[in-house]
Amino acid sequence: MDEKQLQDMIDQVKACEAEIGKGIIGQRSIIRQVLLAILSDGNVLLEGVPGLGKTELVKAVSKVLSTSFSRVQFTPDLMPADVTGTNLIIKENGNNVFQFEPGPVFANIVLADEINRATPKTQSALLEAMQEKTVTVGKNTYEIPKPFMVLATQNPIENEGTYPLPEAQLDRFLFKLLVEFPTKEELKEIMDITVTNQQVNLESVITGDDILKIRNVIRDMPISDAVMDYALSLVVATHPESETAPEITKKYVQNGASPRAAQAIIKTAKARAFMEGRYNVAFEDIKFVAYPALRHRMALNFEAVSEGINADTVISELLK
Repeated sequence: MDEKQLQDMIDQVKACEAEIGKGIIGQRSIIRQVLLAILSDGNVLLEGVPGLGKTELVKAVSKVLSTSFSRVQFTPDLMPADVTGTNLIIKENGNNVFQFEPGPVFANIVLADEINRATPKTQSALLEAMQEKTVTVGKNTYEIPKPFMVLATQNPIENEGTYPLPEAQLDRFLFKLLVEFPTKEELKEIMDITVTNQQVNLESVITGDDILKIRNVIRDMPISDAVMDYALSLVVATHPESETAPEITKKYVQNGASPRAAQAIIKTAKARAFMEGRYNVAFEDIKFVAYPALRHRMALNFEAVSEGINADTVISELLK
């Protein structure tokens, strides 16, 4: 691939980022991180209190990406078949036969709204789709169209009637992003768009095939031994039983990050280097993606909770 083709791909992704930014006020870092996950073939968990535009962000992403989109509102009475699809009995040549009716998971971008409101049985229906990109119903396995990603949202302050995601399912998310409350200036811009007749029309900038091509380019990107070693050392440092674990890990961390964390850091660091217009991964790329890749993969102990220490505090100490 020549330099011009590579630059065209980078420009396309930057145009995509700018277009999403038209529909979502502020949240520049969140938009960048969602795009990194898309380019790295991963799923994203968006956490934030209601009304911060998490759902709107996902809708904006789906409009700018010329791909199919579906939304599932997770509730305690939602059944697995409501997500994956089910076999229906239909009449064919006078006989009753089963025909599979695909569920909302058969889309390129699936918004799982308030994922922690559904029961574990329904949550696990998403697991196979997220990991294997397939759905098994009865004896048949169906492939989900590519590219495929799940963008799930959850509210961190409401615990009644919720089913917290188990560690195994959290690990399936490439990134966990914390959506912050907007500043006063951003709040004014949001009011200008939402409580007036002013409308923002987003245009499709990139197709599913373009994303698949860009993913292949990113996967082939080289990474030096020094940068790779830095990333792996960071993951190992989250394990309190490790000989090289720093004091903060031994004091506050119960369980460290899984090997998937290392995969997530390397894949998304390559994607960030690409978005920055570089064809080599730097230490700053590892530092940028360390927070969203690690924060949901570390289990903190009771001492950390009682002292108000969160995963981001531990990660920032490890990066130092």
